[in-house]
Amino acid sequence: MSLGPESVRLDGHVAAVTGAASGIGRATALALASFGANVAICDRDGDQLASCATEIEGLGRQVFSAVLDVREPEPVQAWLAAAVGQLGGHLDTLVNNAGGGFRAAFVDVNDKGQDSLIRENFSSVTHCVRAAVPLMRAAGGSIVNITSIEAHRAAPDFAVYSAMKAAVANLTQSLALELGSQMIRVNCVAPDVIPTPGIGDIPVKTPLPRAGHVDDVAAAVVFLANPSLSGFITGTTIHVDGGNLASGGWHRSADGSYTT
Repeated sequence: MSLGPESVRLDGHVAAVTGAASGIGRATALALASFGANVAICDRDGDQLASCATEIEGLGRQVFSAVLDVREPEPVQAWLAAAVGQLGGHLDTLVNNAGGGFRAAFVDVNDKGQDSLIRENFSSVTHCVRAAVPLMRAAGGSIVNITSIEAHRAAPDFAVYSAMKAAVANLTQSLALELGSQMIRVNCVAPDVIPTPGIGDIPVKTPLPRAGHVDDVAAAVVFLANPSLSGFITGTTIHVDGGNLASGGWHRSADGSYTT
């Protein structure tokens, strides 16, 4: 196999992205379309989702859009089945991006809140994977789970959220082994806090002297979606965190020294 500029194209590729109305999901859907993929998108925000669909069409790609809640398995199955029927008869990439959390001390999170966090950040992933795998071709496919840097470190006031992201990271490794014989690769992309409309502009110190951007995450997804570039990568996590996890909490000051 030889690599060249044509290797980065995803022409004829069909991808599905959850939580695509805004933020990382929207940037990912648009990036996949920019590289040639036809894209199925879903979200609970119908207005923003319609805007994303219009942008994808403006890139000359086909789009299948559905307003739904990925916490429920039946709508997910119907969305993916209908999308595959319209976009090409198969699914190449599933991006599990939908999720979310809220700040609260663990002891203040009631049963309803905890159940919501589990369904939104873990059950949604299992619903989508179960629906997607039968739609992938014999040649295989790629599943990319958007987790978080918090899956790999303590996260006070986000304990259940981070635990669910850690659960998805572990699930990813198990699925990489279970689905490997079908040539389905399963990986994670774990961002640090990325400024998006959903969380606002939260300052984050990283070893790199700039803030993260949704396109940084989308670029990692495009890489993992492309079998020519990442066809022998499965069961792993790409951290899009400006080196924050590697830094162990150390940050360089303006004078060049490091502080915690």
